[in-house]
Amino acid sequence: MTVLVDSDVLIEVSRERNRDVLLRWTQLAESGSAILCSPVSSAELWAGSLPREHEATAKLFRTLLCAPIDYETGRQAGDYLRQYGKSHGLQIGDALIAAAAVLHRADLWTRNRKHYPMKELSFY
Repeated sequence: MTVLVDSDVLIEVSRERNRDVLLRWTQLAESGSAILCSPVSSAELWAGSLPREHEATAKLFRTLLCAPIDYETGRQAGDYLRQYGKSHGLQIGDALIAAAAVLHRADLWTRNRKHYPMKELSFY
């Protein structure tokens, strides 16, 4: 199994406050599954991190594989924006995350499923 972890889950993991998320994170890590993140999530977490959190943030991202944003990811994200931008308020970051999950055949772990109306997307 491959799982792409959304920014909201990574924030919860880094804060270490939500026991349910941490338990599920530990189970996922111990399962041997590939755990991916998007450069979008990296940017979001680094933008919101405080200097005292930098070491922990870097340590978290060292445990993950980063799914690249390449031409195909951009093309798929553009298709999603055209299809869901107006009707669902889809933002470019979420479109890129969804595209990466679909193209890498990964289940998306997010706490905000309403941000991802794509029918071909599967969730963890």
